[in-house]
Amino acid sequence: MSLEDAFADGPAFIPYLAAGDPDYESSLEYVEALERGGADIIELGLPFSEPIAEGPTIQNAVVRSLEGGMTPTRFFEFVEDLDVSVPLVCMTYYNLIYRYGEESEAQRASNTSGETVSNGPRPFVEKAAEVGIEGFVVPDLPAEEAGPLREACDEFGLDLVFIVAPTTRGERLDRMMEQVSGYVYVQARLGTTGAQSSVSDQTGSSLERLADYDVPKAVGFGISSGDHAERIVASGADGIIVGSALVDIVADGHDNGDDAETVADRLETLARELKDGAVAGASQRPPHPERT
Repeated sequence: MSLEDAFADGPAFIPYLAAGDPDYESSLEYVEALERGGADIIELGLPFSEPIAEGPTIQNAVVRSLEGGMTPTRFFEFVEDLDVSVPLVCMTYYNLIYRYGEESEAQRASNTSGETVSNGPRPFVEKAAEVGIEGFVVPDLPAEEAGPLREACDEFGLDLVFIVAPTTRGERLDRMMEQVSGYVYVQARLGTTGAQSSVSDQTGSSLERLADYDVPKAVGFGISSGDHAERIVASGADGIIVGSALVDIVADGHDNGDDAETVADRLETLARELKDGAVAGASQRPPHPERT
């Protein structure tokens, strides 16, 4: 199933967890619990030591994952070990994507000059496609510099998702939307990630600004409840993206010494609430003009 296919039958629920948080085996259980809870796409964070778009919740998840031994190579093993059928998206930073080719054994062996050589993002994308990744979200990659990654994604049939902030408009917005595929990640509010108690009033205006672009719009940043999901989808979103509220469950379980099965049950319960909220929101929207 492609990323766009996941939006075909109603609003898509797209949860995020950092792969390997707090450890490899528990994390596998947690990701699989999200599918049981109704996930249509799952964003898997490949941790990077300098995550610029993340608030404290996900920053701490990144630390736990890195301390547990997560690396790009281990991440690909993690994806292969997952027992899920929904599309997977890798959310990471461009340094890891770009350096993967430099650090491969084949690259070093062929470099007779002793200098560092890189194939750019292509080796990473090729490996991602091999293990079953369907697309990427790369928060620190400007659209103006995304050409090599876009080309590699086109070569191997993967999508490239861009994050559109409330302030993104004009030529910059057009450039992003010329290269985006799969879905566009609509940032609901300014700032970094983190669960919030209310829905941002910027969401509706952001969706209106994107209305003419023919790609699914999934809203993220701050969603933490079924009520939030319902209101966001009712306002026009094609899907919701939820990270920090789920990562909080993982963190609490880790801090309290809870077993993985208990934490997985909590994740599945919140996932179901969020998915049900999104579906309820869709029922409040007027029929599509082509269907009347």
